[in-house]
Amino acid sequence: MRRNSHRPYLVPGWIALASATALIVPLTAAAPGIAAEPEPATATAPDASGHWSKAAVGQLIQAIDGARAEGLNPADYSVAELRQIAVDGQGAALDTLATRSALALAHDYYFGRVTDRGNMQWMINRSADEEAQLPARLEAAVAAGKVDEFFTALLPSDERYQALKAALADASGADRDRLRVNMERWRWMPRSIATNYLYVNVPSYQLKVVQDGVQLSSYDVVVGARSTPTPQMVSPTGSLVVNPSWYVPRSIVKTSRLRPGRGGYIFKANAGGGYSVIQPPGPRNALGKIKFNLDNDQAIYLHDTNTKSAFARSERALSHGCVRVKDIDRLAAELMSNGGDDGSLDEALARSRTATLRLPQTWPVYIVYFTADADEAGGIVTYGDPYGYDAKILAGLNGKPVQMASN
Repeated sequence: MRRNSHRPYLVPGWIALASATALIVPLTAAAPGIAAEPEPATATAPDASGHWSKAAVGQLIQAIDGARAEGLNPADYSVAELRQIAVDGQGAALDTLATRSALALAHDYYFGRVTDRGNMQWMINRSADEEAQLPARLEAAVAAGKVDEFFTALLPSDERYQALKAALADASGADRDRLRVNMERWRWMPRSIATNYLYVNVPSYQLKVVQDGVQLSSYDVVVGARSTPTPQMVSPTGSLVVNPSWYVPRSIVKTSRLRPGRGGYIFKANAGGGYSVIQPPGPRNALGKIKFNLDNDQAIYLHDTNTKSAFARSERALSHGCVRVKDIDRLAAELMSNGGDDGSLDEALARSRTATLRLPQTWPVYIVYFTADADEAGGIVTYGDPYGYDAKILAGLNGKPVQMASN
């Protein structure tokens, strides 16, 4: 397994999960990664004597055994107990155990085993509707004798997940653990993802522009420091601001030594007795010349910076949480000219006043966290773990699903 903390790589195409067959849980109409995270499924499928045939139970046991190849532990799904009770033939006890085991595995394949990701700043959530449909889909699969197809359809089909799985087959020790952790992260991801998008993998310190599944360009970035980590999210951008003002978040005001006039900061009294802090455009502005607006409630966006020296560092987890982009003027020109004209950008940059420009198209921005990923040749490249999240996920995979303590 090659280790290269900062090597650019070609992002393979995102392969959407087909939803034509009744055995596959249909995708929701909501934008990928925006809906609330579901809770694990419960065994609510109809209970009927002999519901699980001998063949269906055999397929379930085979599927559970196959969980090892997905980085999971078959013992977590009562496979030994299931084998034992299956010897006695069909009946209510077998149906109850088989349904419970099947729904547990289905949940972990489709949504991931580690159920509490909030304390790792993972905000790419899935629809509760997907979760609610799992029992009925399992019921249909059992009746049709297609339990194996049901489970296969729940796993990520993205080429990067498949590359991690292939590498897992020959890995051991710490390398295997790292692969398992990142396969788990892929199970957290939505199954339907845009074909044109910006991709920021925090540990790689890179932003990729991807169109029709092909990487067009890449940019070095600075991400949040360990104490102020960049959250993982899906957040579209449809506009940029030239010569932006910085409306300093309250969290930064409280922890920084900002003073009126110092650094150009302006303190404005609020009606409630408090104050807001604004840094107007100019050479001292922390956002630099350009800011991309992102649609999220975390005050996270892509922006320039007035301190370029940080880009020369190899470890670039340094910001308050936003993503600073090197050569952001080049990124702005690339996105403005993609289906449009970047002449308005040149005009705005030549002036000192603030201007908001619409992009020709809206780009989903996927801010993710993978410490192992696939390169352009299908091999595995690994990165550091700046926020120390891998150990938490590994603990959840090696034991029962856990509620994790805050950092």
